[in-house]
Amino acid sequence: MTTHTPSPSAAAPLALVILAAGKGTRMKSDLHKVLHPVAGRPMLLHLMASAAHLAPQHQVVVAGHGRDQLEKALGGRATIAVQEPQLGTGHAVQQAQGALADFAGDVLILYGDVPFVRAQTMQAMLDRLHAPDAPAVVVLAFQPDDALQYGRVIAEGDRVVKMVEHKDATDAERACTLCNSGLMAVKGADLFALLAQVGNDNAQGEYYLTDIVNVANAQGKTCAVVVTDDPDEVAGINSRGELAQAEARWQHRRRQAAMADGATLVAPETVWFSHDTVLGRDVTVEQNVVFGPGVTVADNVVIHAFCHLEGCQVDSGVSVGPFARLRPGAQLEQGSRVGNFVEVKNARLGAGAKANHLTYLGDADVGAGANIGAGTITCNYDGYFKYRTVIGDRAFIGSNSALIAPVRIGADAIVAAGSAVSRDVSDGELRLVRAEQLVKPGWADRFHDAMKKKKAEGRK
Repeated sequence: MTTHTPSPSAAAPLALVILAAGKGTRMKSDLHKVLHPVAGRPMLLHLMASAAHLAPQHQVVVAGHGRDQLEKALGGRATIAVQEPQLGTGHAVQQAQGALADFAGDVLILYGDVPFVRAQTMQAMLDRLHAPDAPAVVVLAFQPDDALQYGRVIAEGDRVVKMVEHKDATDAERACTLCNSGLMAVKGADLFALLAQVGNDNAQGEYYLTDIVNVANAQGKTCAVVVTDDPDEVAGINSRGELAQAEARWQHRRRQAAMADGATLVAPETVWFSHDTVLGRDVTVEQNVVFGPGVTVADNVVIHAFCHLEGCQVDSGVSVGPFARLRPGAQLEQGSRVGNFVEVKNARLGAGAKANHLTYLGDADVGAGANIGAGTITCNYDGYFKYRTVIGDRAFIGSNSALIAPVRIGADAIVAAGSAVSRDVSDGELRLVRAEQLVKPGWADRFHDAMKKKKAEGRK
């Protein structure tokens, strides 16, 4: 397939009809099938993100089971059309007729469980729809290693002679290796007129979308096929196993792209990206690192082994981990350091600030050059509300300190190790909050002697 650069401004108006009415029984899940995530994003939203490059004017999602879940996930980004009962793919597309009653542009028919169709592929279908021979329908096909139970596209060159479902195909037709992906491009002015002539005299007793090709051919119209050069992009996801396979394929490609763009992945197969992870150049990611949604990493950052990052910003020259967790709202400014077993949530570490081990920083602002000792925690939650801790530039927080928010530690202040600080500390001040030490010379020796004697006598 020739790669095209999407050019929505030069094309006819576009509408998407996305079929998502299936029950997804093989998933064995209360979650709608098309909302199961790959790389942290529901598969339906992966598809819509690709199609967004073509600037569709209308988006119609045909739902059945789990309509409420779809409406919540879409948040008004698409019109919901309901298919009830489910009588086949042709019947499903007919449910979009009301939403597209006055639409005369192009219609792309997509599937919510086929999430990784590239914008370039969609554009190639639209380009073929507007070729000089003006086909009534353009079908997207692929050639898998094993044709299995896929419907077949019987073609002469790029002209479609017949579409046939596997259950209805003859042995000769099943010998054809050109398979139907289910995706189509049709002019809106033709789509519903063709669907109105589709019957259900077939092995399934359903109204097949593919039959619009046969109807158009019978009317003497041209139908065309575009063949993708990547069968993986039209792979449907119908089970947990297929979901895992899709995740693995996506992650492999993302890792390759990260390394091609200048990141070092020490053990690529152990690094897991989200759909929106951004990595700068000369970033080193060690083994067993997981990026959740919303992570941006600037240039020259080292992320050591066994870290989990989500919803955070990491500026240039930062070192993270090993065994660190950055939660949503974490912002690590230039040259700061977060070490082993440190958790940062909704907190900013200023340039050059350090929290090298065993620390929790939640709802905090840590000034430039500040040092946070091991075992320090910001006590930010009282069971009802969150409170903020502010630590000034170059402040030194001694090990095993508890900063009880809301509290402010001034610039260049020192909090002595083991302190529980509940009142503000002024700039340059030392705050030491400890009980007075009690010293009893010889007490430990007398204790040991007494206990040894009891043990020897068999007493407690």
